[in-house]
Amino acid sequence: MKAKQIISSALILTSATIMQAENIFEKPFTGTHGTPQFSAIDDSMWMPAIDRGIELARQEIDAITRQRSRPDFENTIVALERTGEDLNRVLNVFYPLLSANASDKMMEVAVEASAKLSDYSTSIVLNEALWQRIKAVYDDRELFNLNGEDRMLLQKTYDSFALSGAMLQGDDREKYRALSSELSALTTEFGQNVLKEMSTYEIWLTADDLAGLPASSVSAAAEAAEAKGRKGEYLFTLDQPVYMAFMKYSARPDLRERMYRLYTSRNTKGEYSNVENAKRIAALRLEIAGLLGSPDYATHTLKRTMAEKPEAVFDLLGRLREAYRPALDAEMKELTEFASGLEGKPVTIKPWDYSYYSNKLKAEKYSFDEEELRPYFELDKVVGGVFGLATKLYGLQFTPNETIEVYHPDVKAYDVTDDSGRYIGVLYTDFFPRASKRPGAWMTNFKEQYIDENGTNSRPHVTIVMNFTKPTADTPSLLTPYEVETFLHEFGHSLHGLLADTKYASLSGTAVYRDFVELPSQFNENYLTEKEFLDGFARNYKTGEPIPAELIERLEASSQYGAAYACMRQLGFGYLDMAWHSIKEPVTDAAAFEKEAVESVRIFPDDVEGSMTSTTFSHIFSGGYAAGYYSYKWAEVLDADAFAFFKEHGIFDKATADSFRKNVLTRGGTENPAELYRRFRGQDPTIDALLIRDGIRKAPEHKVAPLNKD
Repeated sequence: MKAKQIISSALILTSATIMQAENIFEKPFTGTHGTPQFSAIDDSMWMPAIDRGIELARQEIDAITRQRSRPDFENTIVALERTGEDLNRVLNVFYPLLSANASDKMMEVAVEASAKLSDYSTSIVLNEALWQRIKAVYDDRELFNLNGEDRMLLQKTYDSFALSGAMLQGDDREKYRALSSELSALTTEFGQNVLKEMSTYEIWLTADDLAGLPASSVSAAAEAAEAKGRKGEYLFTLDQPVYMAFMKYSARPDLRERMYRLYTSRNTKGEYSNVENAKRIAALRLEIAGLLGSPDYATHTLKRTMAEKPEAVFDLLGRLREAYRPALDAEMKELTEFASGLEGKPVTIKPWDYSYYSNKLKAEKYSFDEEELRPYFELDKVVGGVFGLATKLYGLQFTPNETIEVYHPDVKAYDVTDDSGRYIGVLYTDFFPRASKRPGAWMTNFKEQYIDENGTNSRPHVTIVMNFTKPTADTPSLLTPYEVETFLHEFGHSLHGLLADTKYASLSGTAVYRDFVELPSQFNENYLTEKEFLDGFARNYKTGEPIPAELIERLEASSQYGAAYACMRQLGFGYLDMAWHSIKEPVTDAAAFEKEAVESVRIFPDDVEGSMTSTTFSHIFSGGYAAGYYSYKWAEVLDADAFAFFKEHGIFDKATADSFRKNVLTRGGTENPAELYRRFRGQDPTIDALLIRDGIRKAPEHKVAPLNKD
């Protein structure tokens, strides 16, 4: 569908004159700490602001290339780094809102903008005069006496251009431009299809269908139905917290199967099908990689990662697969025997049965049910506990600031300061599902940290977005341990952004190698099972009683339960991602291709007809993780190794936390992450700590080759 032209600005009718409304994006924001005034944004402003930003950025690029002076670091590399301020101002608001609070008009804008932004980006990369200046600075880099961060900016700039087509000549340049434009449009469409189809699912049930479901799920479904004018019925959706609770607790296998088939067949057919999109996106990436001299897209994109090449990724995935496969076989054998005993007849575990029986077996083995913990994880208390973790480790304070405007009533804004009261940044929190928000959880920035040309340290504005269990009329939002873990994860990302202390925005915060970016987030997850952490905030929301020690012990004891299943599932995503981006020719049958890609980490013996992962795999087809999903496991090796180091000294040890902050959280992408990690840890990581944490190995029996074997 051809995107509609957006009107340049809203028209305001005065007593005698029609005056054009000012576009808020045409000048720096004037909200508290320079935050956006969301209420002043009208959808009609987006496209004109993007067009204006692109034009101003082009003029800034032209000014760089028209210089008569010899190319040097300041007049070329730093000047390029500082271009696009007006464009960044609008995009840094548009894209976070597109994920968290999108309107139909914004989705139209995204389609129109993607083509223009792709053309703009490609025009910069293919700007021969600009490339020759960058190359001249790079070739003469030893003449400029650059410090470490300056050298990294130069290297990143050079690599970005070199690996994005700057060296192309003749017809290949226009071919690259066309391929990039089509790819940008399709990745946008892929993500929008996932969001649009998810909002169409409504599963209406009656009181007879609710067996096994916890009161929290029933109450939420009743309220959802009543809001639709159907009191007495129960409305379930495929939103993650709703779906996960249903699959874990529903005693109706027929309904579990129905929910599973709906969830896993999303975007496989109909108006919002992503089957052809996935195939075409992968084919475009293959063609682009070929143009740029690589045999496949994975080889091309991994050049700027800790892994460096596909062989290192497959080596890690394979080592973990072999380590966890025997444990998975044992887990599934035990679960099958348990389910058969429970039902009084032989049972074959189907994919829609796993969560249900696994939860019951977990409860029997450890007298543990996640629902028991919900009363101790009231969201407001969890917020205090998670923020308190940053206070203990890094001296940070989080103070609500109602003068900071938010983009939705669910959102809260906080001033973040250090232990001396110095302003660190702004944190926005956005916790609950809504139709305008995509599924999942993520962190992003409305503004990155950097030091401006006047030497002022411009501090970041960070947002963390989740889809937690919503409060009901008589119950506050009570989280499961999984949701608390998710909060800890995204908060780790936010700390990476908030504590950034670098000169250049393009090297700041989470602007690091993809397989390093998950270290701060996954490191935080380790605190979920630590009594010393939970004792600080986990209180029964009704009685105020602290979480019982024996409940924490059961939580910790059960933390290794299902570790092999969870690992193999993640490896499946990693193998699928690498398969799509290691192709040497376009895929013809997406379903068959997916089946073959994950065969070595298959969990269930039989395929479920119509189910696919690829069609909703937004991480790799529209979210920046192409040939990078393995990074979750790569970073898990790092986080287990890092937390083992903390435990040696104490999980709140100030000296260890200071080292982690100094060497990991503040430095962004200013150095090779392998060097940053070695400086913190004193050695390269191995998989030992992960295997021990997951109960796969009791103790290291021998030295394992480090990840960075070179």
